[in-house]
Amino acid sequence: MEFTAQQVAQLINGEVVGDAQQKINSVCKIDEGQLGGLAFLSNPKYTDFLYSTKASVVIVNDDFQATASHTCTLIRVADAYQAFTKLLAFYQAHKPQKTGREEPCFVHETAKLGKDVYVGAFAYIGAHVVLQDGVKIYPHVYIDENSHIGENTVVFSGAKIYHDTQIGKNCVIHSGAVIGADGFGFAPDEKGVFQKIPQIGKAILEDFVEIGANSTIDRATMGETRIMQGTKIDNLVQIAHNVVIGKHTVIAAQSGVAGSTKIGDHCMFGGQVGVAGHLQIADGTKIAAQSGISKSIKQKNSILQGSPALPHLVYNKAYAYFKQLPEIDARLHHIEQSTKKNGETKDIKE
Repeated sequence: MEFTAQQVAQLINGEVVGDAQQKINSVCKIDEGQLGGLAFLSNPKYTDFLYSTKASVVIVNDDFQATASHTCTLIRVADAYQAFTKLLAFYQAHKPQKTGREEPCFVHETAKLGKDVYVGAFAYIGAHVVLQDGVKIYPHVYIDENSHIGENTVVFSGAKIYHDTQIGKNCVIHSGAVIGADGFGFAPDEKGVFQKIPQIGKAILEDFVEIGANSTIDRATMGETRIMQGTKIDNLVQIAHNVVIGKHTVIAAQSGVAGSTKIGDHCMFGGQVGVAGHLQIADGTKIAAQSGISKSIKQKNSILQGSPALPHLVYNKAYAYFKQLPEIDARLHHIEQSTKKNGETKDIKE
């Protein structure tokens, strides 16, 4: 597909500065620009690349002021990052869409497939599965019996959907993800041998949920594990049984949430965050990477860091002292030695 700078500007409500008829046939990063490429600039750290990029057109914020000459055409918008995201979505929507069945694949006779469904080679669609209109099932996907997948959801190669799982509309399940596996439930008997607790609940993903590659969403022991509308989960994330995650929450890679924890709406977890079980996390909570949450967070819009986690500002103050501990220890040792030389033999630490 090929567009002019003016056509792109019309799509994103932008103003062209330069050649409005400049041709665009690809998208690129500003630091890896190429002729015919469309890039964007929103992070000030990348400003210098604007003056050397080979990209033909660059989307910038309204308040951007060039301080040197450049060869690219600019498109000014209110928010360059959001505008570029909108363009990528437009590009994705206009790519040719797969439909039909590739052979060999297995589709059980009781399964129900809507219009324009795609089933890739070697996929398995079990008994009483429902795939609504526009669902895309890529090769080597496994979908077990009684599962339901909503309109326009995409399940990429190698994902596994266990029985009785419900997935809403416009979701994306990336390769290697496992939805609906048994929760980690075991109880010791009188001999101390761990016996499995049957996991008879469900895993439910609401509309516009995205699950990253090799992430796992466990089914509930009883009841449901639920990921609410618009939530995005990164790669290599573990969500345990009976967890509930609210709307429009984002969780970055290598994080883990233990069983029965309830997470609110619009929360943000950095990478490698660990959350203990049976906790309540309030709406709007932000947790920095590698933090550990061992207690419920009841205050909305809290910002936490550390393990165990502290309020962000408290953590920064404490860490400032922590970094000085070797120096403080040396000063105390010097004071102690000076005191002893002056005839005071009593240890000042007593």
